[in-house]
Amino acid sequence: MQSYVNLHNRRKIIYGWLLLSPAALLLTTFAFYPSIATLWASVFSRGTRRKPSKFIGGENYADLFSDPTFLLVVKNNLIYAAATIPVSIIIALSMALWANSKLPARGFIRTAYFTPTVLPMIAAANLWLFFYTPGFGVLDQIGSLFGFQSVNWLGQPETALWAVIIVTIWKEAGFFMIFYLAALQTIPPELKEASDIEGAGRWTYTRRIVLPLLMPTTLFIMVNAMINSVKLIDHLFILTKGGPSDASKLILYYIWEMAFAFFDAPHAAALTILVLAVLATVAAIQFLFIDRRTHYQ
Repeated sequence: MQSYVNLHNRRKIIYGWLLLSPAALLLTTFAFYPSIATLWASVFSRGTRRKPSKFIGGENYADLFSDPTFLLVVKNNLIYAAATIPVSIIIALSMALWANSKLPARGFIRTAYFTPTVLPMIAAANLWLFFYTPGFGVLDQIGSLFGFQSVNWLGQPETALWAVIIVTIWKEAGFFMIFYLAALQTIPPELKEASDIEGAGRWTYTRRIVLPLLMPTTLFIMVNAMINSVKLIDHLFILTKGGPSDASKLILYYIWEMAFAFFDAPHAAALTILVLAVLATVAAIQFLFIDRRTHYQ
């Protein structure tokens, strides 16, 4: 009997490892190994044929913090994240609440909101060039009707980053709306009926019942929005290429530039490790502390 139990437990362990092996293989190949290899590359100098790379410890990291371009890029990314994350979430929640209500053209409204999401980022950037082009763009054409002068939205440091931010909000709000819409449809209708019986208005029902029940979804969206805020690179190639004067350059574009334009892989690896460390820390804080306030248990 004991041998049968041991054999049964052994089979369960083997079966469990067989279920885990595909995910473990993919994570090891595309996440764990690249992260370790990047960390290893970040502590070596840039090698050449005559001068091979050597171990230098944290010098690459020290170089980054003394680089004014790096500090400017970090500032740009902080502004970008502070603008895109809350605005995208607020717009997405507003669109989801409206699209979930009883409207005659509810399907069309949902499709219209979600359409920007399915567009490739390159196509969306080219589309927005028709808005931002000086003299011929839609924004300048509308401004000329009211006597405003032409503005080079993408060509001056004061407006370039904000022009990129607007494109990102337009692109991501519809994507986040889908998560909110799915979460809204899981709220039992009995709660709305009970609030009506109690005489609660629409705003009270939304504030006291809907928004607390949507907090797990909001946390999930916040983590995704935070990750998206440091992985933008596609439409920077089309809109600004990080200019003018690095005014719209963001972290991932700077990493690409160091690695493939300047061929400085060690500093690019060091910056990548810093980004991963910051993302991991912020995500851990969100899930360990904020997550406790988002579920009713």
